[in-house]
Amino acid sequence: MELELEKLNLPSDNERPFVIAGPCSAESEEQVMRTARELAMKGCHNFRAGVWKPRTKPGGFEGHGEPALPWLAEVKKETKMLVSTEVATPEHVELCLKYGIDILWIGARTTANPFAVQALADSLKGVDIPVFVKNPVNPDLELWIGALERINQAGVKRLGAIHRGFSSYEKKIYRNAPMWQIPIELHRRIPDLPIISDPSHIGGRRELIAPLCQQAMDLGFDGLIIESHCDPDKAWSDAKQQVTPDVLDYILSLLVIRDENTSTEGITQLRKQIDELDNEIMDVLARRMKVCREIGEYKKAHNMTVLQTNRYNEILNKRGAQGTLTGMDAEFIARVFENIHEESVRQQMEIINK
Repeated sequence: MELELEKLNLPSDNERPFVIAGPCSAESEEQVMRTARELAMKGCHNFRAGVWKPRTKPGGFEGHGEPALPWLAEVKKETKMLVSTEVATPEHVELCLKYGIDILWIGARTTANPFAVQALADSLKGVDIPVFVKNPVNPDLELWIGALERINQAGVKRLGAIHRGFSSYEKKIYRNAPMWQIPIELHRRIPDLPIISDPSHIGGRRELIAPLCQQAMDLGFDGLIIESHCDPDKAWSDAKQQVTPDVLDYILSLLVIRDENTSTEGITQLRKQIDELDNEIMDVLARRMKVCREIGEYKKAHNMTVLQTNRYNEILNKRGAQGTLTGMDAEFIARVFENIHEESVRQQMEIINK
């Protein structure tokens, strides 16, 4: 289905991307106000702070809840910034509306639960407020779109998406794997939907925030939501991924914003070359699958199993090494050949089972 969307109409600095900034958690009134004042002095228009903070495991700081909402109301009154926080239950929505919170977002764990999202959607009926929906913790685009649809069907038209990366069992450089192809596909399907990136949660470390911000801008994201704390090292939650307002201002000042409206005439010929190369790739893949089907016929005639593990490992190792030598990432090459192998197995299974 198509979403019925209206412009967010949120304040931003025209020289910078749309930015929401503030601490992971609202720890105290002094901490909230100090951070807000410092951000406002740097030209920030939109403040964020977590009021309800259920953690992965019990025992950590889980937010002050309703007592922290007046602090955000005071931020709004004193600095004129819009204020935002995460909601996970209809009660949260009701309280945020009571205290005049301007922007709401739905967290990754909530997005993963259609029951919870529907309950939030029901509580938002008849309410005109911007709502951002974070991607679910797992890389499931349909689940993300489903959550956006539920909120939109409730009548919320000022809607946006937050890309915060995806959890995985294997922990590598990032706290949450970006999997940029997923928000890119979301944009392809819903081109009018604003998408902002959350480099704090993707990176998990403050030194990764700057390059992740730039990558999001290079990919045409509409803005950023970044955790900023007046004293990050003493933060009660996610200390390693927060930066001071001064550092945030420096990061934003270095961003290179690409012009989406620049004429593409200069790259037309290069794109034609890409089209020709893609046609060649499709032709080579078709010929490869033809050979795979012939192998399937041979295996059937000689009562051989479809999967030959040693041969599969040989292909992955050899092509991964080739990819590295030609400047491509070995993991990328592995994913490509894993998909090719999966289709080869599928076609051979069809032949063997005829």
